[in-house]
Amino acid sequence: MSFVEYSDLIRDGDVAIVYLSHESMMHVKVKQGAQTQTRYGVIRHSSDLIGRRYGSKVTCSKGGWVYVLHPTPELWTVTLPHRTQILYTTDIATITMMLELKPGSVVCESGTGSGSLSHAILRSVAPTGHLHTVEFHQQRAEKVAEEFKEHGVDGLVTVRNQDVCKDGFGVSRVADAVFLDIPSPWEAVRHAKAAMKRHGGRLCSFSPCIEQVQRTCEALAEEAFEEISTLEVLLRVHDVRTVYLPLPDFGADPSAQTPGETRPQTPVALKTTTLPREMQGHTGYLTFATKPRT
Repeated sequence: MSFVEYSDLIRDGDVAIVYLSHESMMHVKVKQGAQTQTRYGVIRHSSDLIGRRYGSKVTCSKGGWVYVLHPTPELWTVTLPHRTQILYTTDIATITMMLELKPGSVVCESGTGSGSLSHAILRSVAPTGHLHTVEFHQQRAEKVAEEFKEHGVDGLVTVRNQDVCKDGFGVSRVADAVFLDIPSPWEAVRHAKAAMKRHGGRLCSFSPCIEQVQRTCEALAEEAFEEISTLEVLLRVHDVRTVYLPLPDFGADPSAQTPGETRPQTPVALKTTTLPREMQGHTGYLTFATKPRT
């Protein structure tokens, strides 16, 4: 099992996603003889999971059922154990697009945190790219390295436990793109520039406060970065519903047998959308810049 390559069958040692409902999912480490408790009853790994196809419908001990799905970066984002605040798919999709990631890209990232964005980057750069990720906190760095190995992507990533603002990324002139999610990204801009290839590349910094954005933009300008821009991604999901509207009265029906006869005013069912009453608000600002060829 790998997060970047699809497998048909569930095997001992895999990480699988148990889908209970659209709003309720959990990840499970499949192990011979183990059991997982859900609100629908017990899932027995030996008989219910191992050897079954991913996507199978599994009946639990209480008669309820769940689906067992192959892990993806998106599913991992909504089921991972939170060690830090994480990035979600709305921002992640924008980041991977604006950094122009593709198979073979080399990316530098700090901080690693819970690894939400890291898994999306790894899928984008596989099978020949590489991720150099830096985490300041030792226990978080060790835990995420362990998860990368469990998820079959450890050959695509190098985890370093160090302070990126003081020690940099540990590499020089190799990166096509750099991502920063740290409290003071302006202190790491010069290290990001040193890590990027001579022919240039893209940089993204995620910051929740506009004061951080201002200082980061100043540092980017001082280091001769170009095309500096900041954006905010707000997701607004429209609700689809059915409404019934009466037909307008067009007067007498010219095809009617009886003069003056009108068409029956039967309401017509139409599909429409309405704006949500509530929506997710501010998550953070995404600042992008381009390092020119040197």
